[in-house]
Amino acid sequence: MTTDTTGTVARDGESRPGGPADSPFIRACRRRPGPHTPVWFMRQAGRSLPEYREIRATVPMLESCRRPDLVTEITLQPVRRHGVDAAILFSDIVVPVAAAGVDLDIVPGTGPVVAEPIRTAADVERIRLITREDVSYVDEAVRQLVVELGDTPLIGFAGAPFTLASYLVEGGPSRTHAKTKALMYGNPELWHALCGRLAEVTLAFLRVQIDAGVSAVQLFDSWAGALSEADYRRFVLPHSTAVLSGLEDAGVPRIHFGVGTAELLGAMGEAGADVVGVDWRTPLDVATGRIGPDKAVQGNLDPTVLLAPWPVVEAEVRRILEQGKAAPGHVFNLGHGVLPETDPEVLTRVVALVHEVSSRRADQG
Repeated sequence: MTTDTTGTVARDGESRPGGPADSPFIRACRRRPGPHTPVWFMRQAGRSLPEYREIRATVPMLESCRRPDLVTEITLQPVRRHGVDAAILFSDIVVPVAAAGVDLDIVPGTGPVVAEPIRTAADVERIRLITREDVSYVDEAVRQLVVELGDTPLIGFAGAPFTLASYLVEGGPSRTHAKTKALMYGNPELWHALCGRLAEVTLAFLRVQIDAGVSAVQLFDSWAGALSEADYRRFVLPHSTAVLSGLEDAGVPRIHFGVGTAELLGAMGEAGADVVGVDWRTPLDVATGRIGPDKAVQGNLDPTVLLAPWPVVEAEVRRILEQGKAAPGHVFNLGHGVLPETDPEVLTRVVALVHEVSSRRADQG
């Protein structure tokens, strides 16, 4: 199986028209017109779906990420249920660092917990580079999914170096990122060595997914909003750029997303992505002005709005679609992940509404 330069999987070894490369999602990422605004949801694979909870009831998170049969099933569930325009690979941002030899676990109710947090250069050296064989289960799952999804594009993903480094330095989730910032400011050489190594691991992980057939990739920098723009440019941007620019020849759209990044959007737009994800705090027309006219945007419904009465949800969806007109390409999404308590039926209705409203706008010229 090969992948052509547009992200269309050619199962017979030859490029072909149509397929994921002509999907509304990829067209929007490429800033090309399509039949409607595409929509998918971060953390749509899991979280709110009862069928996901049934699978996960007896299977730990890391194990579920390492079983191609479960990855395939969980990734497909929201596509079947909601009719979204793209699937997102079910995985976790710590999967590649675990494959690189870091001793960690994903603890229910807490998140990733690292047995021995990074403190020294020797700790960094123990993070080895990964190969396809190290994450063969991801390779297998992606290949299965590409066949199952047909013309629906599959998005691969990875955590950005800063967010991964923060987990490894803090030892787990943090509200203040105090240890992370102490290392950044106090030992910049070690910090850049750590992020440089993680950029290599992340790039290799995304390459495995692209070679297996994903149509786009998203780089999550969930914690980048904890930084000032100056610190972001000094301590983070070079490493995110190494990942995103390292995929420039891969032929698939690159999406870059962070939370609380209103003041960082301009800098994030310089990292090499084709699409910049925007959280719910910044209107899309304002975000477009900060990112620049040569990038598509993704977002940005507040996930908590989905818990409100339907008229509120509908009004917010329409507002975001209107503000998204300012961008040269718009992928409708949430401003962060689906909350576990979200009614799946509301997500299904949002997909239908986005398609209806944006299709009618297209029909009216």
